[in-house]
Amino acid sequence: MDAIDRQRAFSGTRAVRDALRFDEQRLADYLAAHIEGFEGPIGVSQFKGGQSNPTYLVETASSRYVLRRKPPGRLLPSAHAVDREFRVIEALHNQNFPVARPHVLCADDDVIGTMFYVMDYVEGRIFWEPHLPDVERGERARIYDAMNATIAALHTFAPGDIGLGDFGKPQGYVARQIKRWSQQYQASETKRIETMDRLIAWLPQACPQDAGSGLVHGDFRLDNLIFDAGGPAIRCVLDWELSTLGDPLGDFTYHMMQWQMPLSKSGAGTGTLKGHDLKDLAIPAMERYVELYCERTGRQGIDNLDFYFAYNFFRLAAILQGIVGRVRDGTAASPHAAAMADMVEPLADTAWGYARTAGA
Repeated sequence: MDAIDRQRAFSGTRAVRDALRFDEQRLADYLAAHIEGFEGPIGVSQFKGGQSNPTYLVETASSRYVLRRKPPGRLLPSAHAVDREFRVIEALHNQNFPVARPHVLCADDDVIGTMFYVMDYVEGRIFWEPHLPDVERGERARIYDAMNATIAALHTFAPGDIGLGDFGKPQGYVARQIKRWSQQYQASETKRIETMDRLIAWLPQACPQDAGSGLVHGDFRLDNLIFDAGGPAIRCVLDWELSTLGDPLGDFTYHMMQWQMPLSKSGAGTGTLKGHDLKDLAIPAMERYVELYCERTGRQGIDNLDFYFAYNFFRLAAILQGIVGRVRDGTAASPHAAAMADMVEPLADTAWGYARTAGA
């Protein structure tokens, strides 16, 4: 299989997949009653990117909006929490953090079949390749610095001060995540992967205490950011489905995986910086990126880094296995979802390599 062009494959919109269609007139009527100034008729298309909650572009004669919904069909327990997404976006919008302006959350399944929310459409650039091949060399370092500053800013919020004090349990985040994703992986397992079984056994007993608590995104990475069309400023952080309260270092080291991500033969998996000359590209080395985050958050460094990598590569393997499970069940949001199956085992092997370094 030839590798896909990630930038082309995941950018923009396409016609809505048959399994994810809904009554557009019923939606237009609902939005006209709940969003000030909204007037139909509407056009609806589906964003190519994203694997979990189907995401749509809703266009009127004068405005554009984004709709995120729970997928139809059988779902894993506690997954696809669009109501939690809406709540955290609303809280952060009030703090001038770069998120889309939220408009309405609809819990009435009769409107389009599942719970959904609507927010503003944000113009800008999304980069699907972390080595930024279509960006001038001088801008790459500024893009990475903006990403670093944004996640550092997120981790400095006191949740109680922004109305999110009860958004999750502040302690035991990593241990709960290990338990949750072990269960999710087993619920969506399509074949036995020995390294995943080893990780499920090892991670709980090796888990260190959380390195503090704060608001975490859960899936913070380059292709979940919208950058300004004319520069490195971040206009919007996307995809808050996995956000909660927890260990900020678990969150930070998750998006550092792109420095160590195994290559995807199909290109459908997460992008990687492996195999690229970072100095030539003017992209910071992982060690320097860590230093910048620590400077911004007042940390001396990151302990237990090998464990955090083992945990996060395991977690991502389990997330992708959930996508593979949705392919099996017919509820996957992306036509590239089936290719995710090829990434689960390499991610598990990478996680086990870090676990061995951490003492497994």
